[in-house]
Amino acid sequence: MDIEAETPSNGRIKSNSDGEELVFPTQDIPMGLPKNVQSLCPECTKVIDAVMYEEDGKVFMKKTCSEHGEFKDFISGNVEFWLKMERTSFEDGPGFGNPQTKYTGNCPTDCGICDHHLSNACLANIDLTNRCNLNCPVCFANANKAGYVCEPSLEDVRKIVKTLVNTKPNPCTVVQFSGGEPSIHPQVIEIMKMAKEEGMKFMQMATNGVRLAGDDGEFAKKCVDAGLQQIYLQFDGTNEEVYKKTRGNGKLWKIKQKCIENCRKAGLKVVFVPTIIKGVNDNQVWDILQYAIDNIDVMNGVSYQPVSFCGRLPQDEIMNTRYTMTDIVEALERGSKGKLMTMRDWYPLSFGSPMSKLLSANSGKPVMTITNHAQCGAGAYILVNRDTKETIPLSAVFDFERIMLEINELVKKAKTSKLSNMITKIKGFNILRKYWKAENAPEDLSFMTFMKTLEGMLNGNRVKDEKWILLVVLGMHFQDKYSFRLDRVRRCVIHYGAPDGKIYPFCTYNAGPTFREKIEKEYSIPLEEWKRRNANVQDFKPE
Repeated sequence: MDIEAETPSNGRIKSNSDGEELVFPTQDIPMGLPKNVQSLCPECTKVIDAVMYEEDGKVFMKKTCSEHGEFKDFISGNVEFWLKMERTSFEDGPGFGNPQTKYTGNCPTDCGICDHHLSNACLANIDLTNRCNLNCPVCFANANKAGYVCEPSLEDVRKIVKTLVNTKPNPCTVVQFSGGEPSIHPQVIEIMKMAKEEGMKFMQMATNGVRLAGDDGEFAKKCVDAGLQQIYLQFDGTNEEVYKKTRGNGKLWKIKQKCIENCRKAGLKVVFVPTIIKGVNDNQVWDILQYAIDNIDVMNGVSYQPVSFCGRLPQDEIMNTRYTMTDIVEALERGSKGKLMTMRDWYPLSFGSPMSKLLSANSGKPVMTITNHAQCGAGAYILVNRDTKETIPLSAVFDFERIMLEINELVKKAKTSKLSNMITKIKGFNILRKYWKAENAPEDLSFMTFMKTLEGMLNGNRVKDEKWILLVVLGMHFQDKYSFRLDRVRRCVIHYGAPDGKIYPFCTYNAGPTFREKIEKEYSIPLEEWKRRNANVQDFKPE
């Protein structure tokens, strides 16, 4: 561990359009490799130093605990892609304006949420139950395995929602109801209605789709009437064999198809959420995206999630089974034969933060701004023709790098020069139009047509009969105890609202100190006792 960390510096990349060097105002993190970071011992979770370095074009992490020895983890299979994510990020966020506690130097064990945090909650999870109607071997939240039930009441959830909508500088008004399987909570419809009344503007549910696939679509209609706009559908592949391996149930493929059809009828949008496991379903990465394209009328996106490790694993198993963001990008590029979703199309999720800043400047109100760590995830956009299923990467018709750099500078100038909202809006529009590549766009896709599509997406309302639909493709590689980095936790934008009244970063709730286990045990009752009290509650198991 004697390699000294490099100092923070501006990110420099070659432009995708003409190869000119561009400089990005990156996050305040050490750039390049090798570098020292703070991590955790996978055995005792003590904070220890780690070094990140390149070897044979790949990225690794190595760390040593004085008590439990040395650990090595495989982080990325392509160092250039990994570095591009780092170099195309934008500045850190302001953090919480009303943190719940003071930083004591004990990150991440003294959490919930402190003034050391550098991002806001862009999306908050609320676990409605740890019960589930499946028994998936890859799941980290299951009452059957835990032996207890943690299932907050309507009023318990109301308190969590109020905490979230009162966060500053901007309220967290995007919520994902999760679990367990949230659809089996006996008050799930009432909870959705309440959350909307209390100020939640966008609601989605992370679900296996079993209940949504039943009762001829009535439950899907009730969800829409209650205010639900989107489901995060567990979707590991496009055949029965995949679900036998990942979920222990080969009937789920038919259930997924029925769920999608019921969502289509109800007007409920869908995001596929595949858990990708090397050697199990990594051959499904392209098939999943193709299925989304084929069902574009009901789709909003695909969010790939490489599996995170739980428990103690041998060193060789980590090296052989780790699947990373780079693997997903390469699989999509192969699947499209190099015509779609190539490495040039991907950027860190914080890359779009200048657009959020522009929207805030235009409206004069705080807007959710994604400023998470550059290595937390990556995203790309593709345009899909509703009728022909023709696809084109959005990067082919826009010079993304220059757009984001100029808009970022415009917003800074608007603040210092006190430009009016209208002038800022016009200037932002002109920047987008300036970098529209009409020569690469299909004949029936003009700049103004695209702007209407973009506006509909941002407002959550698609343009009626739109021909070209924007599909978001994401990859989120959540941390585990082997890959844990404290600088990532500080910049987390996906949080949990918990029954104890606190807000937790995703990767401290589910990994590292694993606050989930502590909180669920405190706010739970034994499984057998729950069954006695709730003998008439349905769990909607698949037939």
